[in-house]
Amino acid sequence: MKSTAWSILPITLLAAIAEGAHHVVTVGKGELKFNPENVAAAVGDTVEYQFFAKKHSVTQSSFDKPCQLLDGGFFSGFTPNESSDVAAPTTFTITVKDTKPVWAYCSQTNGDHCQQGMVHSINAPSSGKTLDAFKELAKKASKPSQSPPDLLPKAGALGGVRRLNVEVGVNTELKFAPNNITELPGTIVSFKFNPRNHSVVQSSFDKPCQPLEGGGFSSGFIPTAVSPSGATFDITVPDDKPIWFYCAQTTGNHCQSGMVGSINAPTSGNTLEAFIAKAAETLGTPSTIPPDAPLKGTVTVNGTVIQSFNGAVLPPSDGTTGTGGGEQVAIPSPGAAIPPQMENMAGGAQPANYNWPPNISDPTVGFLQLLQYIDDVLLHILWTGHSYLSPGGKWETIYPQSIVSTIGSMAAQSLVHRSTATDCLKHYNKELLGTCSYKLSFTAPNDNRDSKEKVDEFLSSAEKLLLLAIAVLTDAATKVSTEFNGQWLVPALVSEVGAKSRMTAVVNMMQNRLAAAAPREVWIPAELAWSYVTENFVQDCASGDKIETMPNRTLPKVEIEDIKKTPDGKRVTEIKVEWENTSVGASSPNWVAWIGPWGGLEVTEIKDGGWVEVPKSLYGHVWIVVSNDKDVKLGGRYGEWKDVVVAGPEILWVSQP
Repeated sequence: MKSTAWSILPITLLAAIAEGAHHVVTVGKGELKFNPENVAAAVGDTVEYQFFAKKHSVTQSSFDKPCQLLDGGFFSGFTPNESSDVAAPTTFTITVKDTKPVWAYCSQTNGDHCQQGMVHSINAPSSGKTLDAFKELAKKASKPSQSPPDLLPKAGALGGVRRLNVEVGVNTELKFAPNNITELPGTIVSFKFNPRNHSVVQSSFDKPCQPLEGGGFSSGFIPTAVSPSGATFDITVPDDKPIWFYCAQTTGNHCQSGMVGSINAPTSGNTLEAFIAKAAETLGTPSTIPPDAPLKGTVTVNGTVIQSFNGAVLPPSDGTTGTGGGEQVAIPSPGAAIPPQMENMAGGAQPANYNWPPNISDPTVGFLQLLQYIDDVLLHILWTGHSYLSPGGKWETIYPQSIVSTIGSMAAQSLVHRSTATDCLKHYNKELLGTCSYKLSFTAPNDNRDSKEKVDEFLSSAEKLLLLAIAVLTDAATKVSTEFNGQWLVPALVSEVGAKSRMTAVVNMMQNRLAAAAPREVWIPAELAWSYVTENFVQDCASGDKIETMPNRTLPKVEIEDIKKTPDGKRVTEIKVEWENTSVGASSPNWVAWIGPWGGLEVTEIKDGGWVEVPKSLYGHVWIVVSNDKDVKLGGRYGEWKDVVVAGPEILWVSQP
C-alpha cells in the first residue's frame, strides 16, 4: 500500500489543544523601561518578567492611578540584580484571564521609576485609554510610588508566581547554581536536574549531609541522562529564616564535595562558606536521604506531577520505552503492579472493585486476553513515541512539551487499561499472555526518512491500534452483556471506550484532522481486529501464547494501492485494492464491505483493475474487508461470516464533514 505522509499539526491548531503563548518582558534592561511596553495577549497566555539592574518590580495598578498598587493586584517583589545584560535567576509570571487591559509599573522609589515612564500594559487599547495616556498620567502621579507594606510577592487575580530557577549538577559539576540564594517568602524555588543522579534534601546547619530532624523537604534521587531533563523539584520559601540543603548522592560524596546550598543564609557566622566547610568535615560518613519522596515539595517530569515514588528514587528516563534520555525503564510485564508514578501520569489506576461474579465464561476470557494483547501493542507504540518526542529523544523538537506530556499520559492510561484485563484474568486464574516482540517500523535503525515522516507513521500506528481497541471494547461490551453473563465487566469496558476515544481525538488533531468526524465509533468484530494486529504489528510471541477464541490463522492483508479524490482534494471517491489470492474464498471475491460508524455497513463492487467506489455517506475512519458475497453480514458470530470474508481489514480516512 502506498503511504502518504500526513502534515504535522500546525501552530494554530497546537494552540487550541496546548497551552497558550508565552511572552517574555525584560524589566530595566539597559534603561528604565519594560520591553515590550505593551503585550498583546490572548486568554490563557502567560507573561514572564525578567529582571535586570538594579532592583525593579512589576506592580499592578489601575489606569487612573498609575503608580499606586491596585487593591488585590499582583506584585512581583523587588528583584536585585547587578547585571544590565544577564537576567536575574528570579522571574515573575502571570496568566492572562481575559482580554481586558492590565496596567503595571515599577514601584522602585529610588529614582521614581514609575514617574520616569517605567510603566507597562497588557492589551492596552489603541485609542482612549492608551499606553501613551497611561504614561502621561504616571508622569503626574504623586510620590512615592506604592508597594505592599510587607514587600512580599502577591499573586493577585492573575495568579502571579515569583520563581527562582536553580540548576542541579549542570555541566557535570557537583554544585547548585546558584547555591547562595536570597529570596522573599512566597517565592517558588525550582530545582532543575541535570545528569546523572542527584537529589535536593533539607538539612540543619550543624548536620550538613543528613536529613533535617523533624522532617524537611526531599526531592528523592532523580536519575537523568540528558540536559535539560524536564525533571524539576519545587519548594516554596516559607519565611526569611535560613534554609540549608544538600545532594545525598554517596557515589562521589556529593555533599562532602561541596554540593550544598542555602536560602537566606546570614552574611556572617553561619554562612554558606561555613556550611560548605562543615560538610567537608563529614567525609567518611555517608550522606543519607529519607526513604520516601517527594517530601514537602513537588516533583514534575515534563509537566507531569509525580506524587510519590518508592525508595526515594524516581525511575530513570528511558531510551526506548520511557521519558526520553538514555537509561532504561522497562514497561511493567503483564500482571505486574503499576508503578505509582505511572498511575499519576495516567490520572488514576484500574477499578478498585469489579464486582466479580463466581465464574467467568470462556468467551469473556477470550475478550479479556484480546484486550490485553491489543493494549500491550498500543502501550509499546505510545511509550516509544513518548520517549522519542521527549527532551533528548530522536524527535524532541517536533512538538511542544504539553503535547509530549499528553502522549505520555495516553501511554500510562494504556497500561492501566491492560491491567484491567489482567486483573480479571488473574482473579479467575486464567492465562495471561506474555509480551510479544513488535514490528514498529518507525523505530527501524536503518530508516533514513526524516523525523516528520516517522512521526506521521507513529501517529498512524497509534491511531489504528486505538480504533481497533475501541472496536473490540464495543464488540465485547455488546456480547458479554447479552450472551455470556458478563454484565459486571461492561462499566470497565465502556469507560475505556471513552478514554480511548479522547486519545484518538488528540491523535486526529495532531494529524490536522477533526477530532471527531463521525457521530459514533466504528465497530468491527474482534476476530478481524485480532487478525489486523497480528499481521501488521506482531513480530513474534512466546510459544503457547494463544487466544483460544481467535481463529487459527490470520486473513491476508488488503493493500490500498491508489486513491482518487474530489477536485478539491478533501474527499476520497475511489480506491484501488489488491490482496493475496489464497485458497480461501477462491470463488473470485469481488466486493468491498465498508464498515462505518457503529451500525453502518455498505458494500460496493470491485471493478476492473481493482477500483472500488467509496460510498458517499461515509466520513472519518472506515474499515474495509474484501468479501466474495455482496450480502455479507458482520454482526453475528465468526462462523457466520468467516468463509465469505477473504482479506482485510484495512483502514482508510475518507473525509471530514
